[in-house]
Amino acid sequence: MLASLVALVLSATAASANASPAWKFNKTELGSGVSETVVGGAISSSLSIPGATTECADFLYNMTVTDVGGKGKGEITELPLFECKTTSSNCTVESIEAEKLPWPTHLVAVGSSDYLVVEGVNVGIVYSGKLCALAGSLVRVKGTAGGIVENSTQTAKFDAATFTATGTELKVGASAVEWNGLFPTEAFKSLREEAIEVS
Repeated sequence: MLASLVALVLSATAASANASPAWKFNKTELGSGVSETVVGGAISSSLSIPGATTECADFLYNMTVTDVGGKGKGEITELPLFECKTTSSNCTVESIEAEKLPWPTHLVAVGSSDYLVVEGVNVGIVYSGKLCALAGSLVRVKGTAGGIVENSTQTAKFDAATFTATGTELKVGASAVEWNGLFPTEAFKSLREEAIEVS
């Protein structure tokens, strides 16, 4: 009896972790073959790179989303980064760019929460400063990033907890990078001003 109960719980947990939610606008799924552009700018965002935590005042994004077989998919097509600085007095941001776009995205449910997973993250940064240990060479942040989707505020939040929940990680070489960001979501084309939900 106990073994059956354990098997049932494990099965339900696995099914929950593997379920894939869909993009919905005014509670209606997009449907296969239909896409929408979602845009936004970070309310806050920082990359905790060892030696030079980097923040950008303008951390924007442009993402095309669709539902394929009832599963939410998409890709980030634009990610311009402006007015970036570090928390270190020794390092300044010479240049920063999101590279190798588009980055594929998909939705995943873990437990009772829905997440947006961004694959193929690739950000190139050049720092300067006489006392900056990272100065002069290209610093590349690579990996995958998972953020929790909050339907009530129409936002996606990325932090250490959401990375752990989704099994994602960003790195500079062998060093882990923590990304903390809160991103509003807004439909930009035919479904503009309609409420966005993930479920």
